[in-house]
Amino acid sequence: MSALVALSRFVGNTFAIWVLLFAVLAFLLPSAFLPLTAFIVPLLGLIMFGMGLTLKAEDFREVVRRPGRVLVGVLAQFMIMPGLAWLLCKLFALPPEIAVGVILVGCCPGGTASNVITWFARGDLALSVSITSVTTLMAPVVTPALIWLLASEWLPVSFSAMFLSILQVVLLPIVLGLIVQRVLGARVSVIVDVLPLTSVLAIVAIVAAVVAASQAKIAESGLLIMAVVMLHNTLGLGLGYLAGVLTGMPLAQRKTLSIEVGMQNSGLGAALASAHFSPLAAVPSALFSVWHNLSGALLATFLRRMKDDKPID
Repeated sequence: MSALVALSRFVGNTFAIWVLLFAVLAFLLPSAFLPLTAFIVPLLGLIMFGMGLTLKAEDFREVVRRPGRVLVGVLAQFMIMPGLAWLLCKLFALPPEIAVGVILVGCCPGGTASNVITWFARGDLALSVSITSVTTLMAPVVTPALIWLLASEWLPVSFSAMFLSILQVVLLPIVLGLIVQRVLGARVSVIVDVLPLTSVLAIVAIVAAVVAASQAKIAESGLLIMAVVMLHNTLGLGLGYLAGVLTGMPLAQRKTLSIEVGMQNSGLGAALASAHFSPLAAVPSALFSVWHNLSGALLATFLRRMKDDKPID
């Protein structure tokens, strides 16, 4: 068991490398990965189930202890990235399916990878987990509402269909994870120890499936989509940090806001795009998954060297 836990930690720490490697393999050998497209939604449900297994009451303690800072993080998450996505779609005059895909990933909540990157950057981990948890629980209502508001000018958007999808692939698995956690008690730690391995395998499979399904379109317009994805992520990281500066937060919390805003639950974006639009609409989420893990790791390496004399209050 210890060997499996060690492998899980190693795979979790090298997450970005595996995502990039299998994205390239899926592009070069799409037929080998096409069968995975049938498992995109169940795989995302597995990731969310893992989140439910690890959620604790103290993860929401920051909401009570520092509601203002959590609120800033939640508002920044659901305003900056959706707004940037819409603006970039307009500036680059993106085709409808790609535009909807960019807006989709922009409207998703933060992903659990942001918590790992925040820890590595020496940010405020408690604040990071609280923002991720709150935005994820709000996602069934807020995400489809934002997508309907911002993306309807490109393609028809069904709020009710997306609401039900997010309930099924996000909220229900999280609730099941919480139930299993309550039933198993301390024994759940055995499962939690290998969660990084499970989550990485699931995200890698989702990205590979999306890339394989849209290989021809990526070859045709992949550079444009990648440029938009990189700008979206980079501007999100910068504006997230600025939001922390403007609200007077200490350095550790400015780091947290930067990472929470800039890193999205791209797996959810890919699943929603595949289910409600087309494989092409899922490409921005897949490329975002590759890029934001690389940029997040690089940013964390830089941020961890920055020190603040102010304690986290």
